[in-house]
Amino acid sequence: MRPNFATLSVACREKFQGGLGPLLFGFLLKGGYLLPLLFLWRALAQGGADLGGYTLPGLLSYTCASSLLAPLLNVRSPMSNWHYDGRLIDLLRRPRPVFIELVAQTVGEWVPTLLLYSLPMGVALTLLGVRVLPQTLWALPCLALGVSLGFAVDFLFSCFIIHMKDASWVAHAIRAAVTSLLSGAVIPFDLLPWGLGRLFGLLPLGSLAGAPLAVYVGARAALPTLAVQAFWNAALWPLAALAFRRSRERMVSYGG
Repeated sequence: MRPNFATLSVACREKFQGGLGPLLFGFLLKGGYLLPLLFLWRALAQGGADLGGYTLPGLLSYTCASSLLAPLLNVRSPMSNWHYDGRLIDLLRRPRPVFIELVAQTVGEWVPTLLLYSLPMGVALTLLGVRVLPQTLWALPCLALGVSLGFAVDFLFSCFIIHMKDASWVAHAIRAAVTSLLSGAVIPFDLLPWGLGRLFGLLPLGSLAGAPLAVYVGARAALPTLAVQAFWNAALWPLAALAFRRSRERMVSYGG
């Protein structure tokens, strides 16, 4: 465990290399993005809009939890940057599994955001009357399975980026668009028309954010949600390991 904590600590300190100011400014922008959404939901509720079965407090809680837990709901490991920063070479020289090193680095990068944004923002929202704590403890295993699946999905997208080579930024754009639409991080699936929410909830990306957030606010039964998440974890992790094994020989870093 000590090497994992060492890697985590180094990754955490790297987030402060540019100074505290830019980091705090980024958190200010995150908060600035969140507040208009809260006012939007309030305006829609007051106008009598259909909230998809959600109460206004539940919808506000969903949106706030999505912002506070954003790094965990949309896992982005350093693997996505391998094609240009040379990190692959460093990781392959270490006497440890690459996946474990990537998980430790990613968790270390989460720490500043969770401590300097999620914690104080959560306190501020609570003082404003928004519930930020989960309605049920079942949200914790749902979140854990969502994070695990998030790493598998991230590794699969990263292998796709390796094959894209010079068009890697296209792959990044595709991922951002698909994740925003299908994960349920921004708009709860129950608000989508034509039954699309039920379909998206059964897809793997729906288990990343939409599933744990719905359980978090008490809008979905926990056990069926956990079953779907466990299924996708069992299906995608072997696929991610196979994809990495077949893709790393195609990796080009610094033109080598």
